[in-house]
Amino acid sequence: QVQLMESGGGSVQAGGSLRLSCTASVYNFNCMGWFRQAPGKEREGIASIHTGGGSTYYIDSVKGRFTISQDSAKNTVYLQMNSLEPEDTAMYYCAVPGDGVIGCAGWIRYGYASKYWGQGTQVTVSS
Repeated sequence: QVQLMESGGGSVQAGGSLRLSCTASVYNFNCMGWFRQAPGKEREGIASIHTGGGSTYYIDSVKGRFTISQDSAKNTVYLQMNSLEPEDTAMYYCAVPGDGVIGCAGWIRYGYASKYWGQGTQVTVSS
């Protein structure tokens, strides 16, 4: 059973920064990604990384503020979040795509299925 463990969440003021980490028990997936779910809203994919080539994808609302990266030697994916806004308040999850999902960008952009999820880490941004 694959396990994903997020850490790094917390409470910050608007304009602040946080770095989330996701460590996987195995690191043999083509893609890793970050999702978030705000209270009363559906969970949305926000960023992905191709673990082999390093290419990344972001949704428009986080582009230029968030950066996804990886350290394959540590089985870890990161999400550096800068210029945080109250609208970024949510539970953040890392995930891997479901079987048959080919493109890391399409997985996030079109909402294709995910196979494994972490337990989540809370990010709260105050104004």
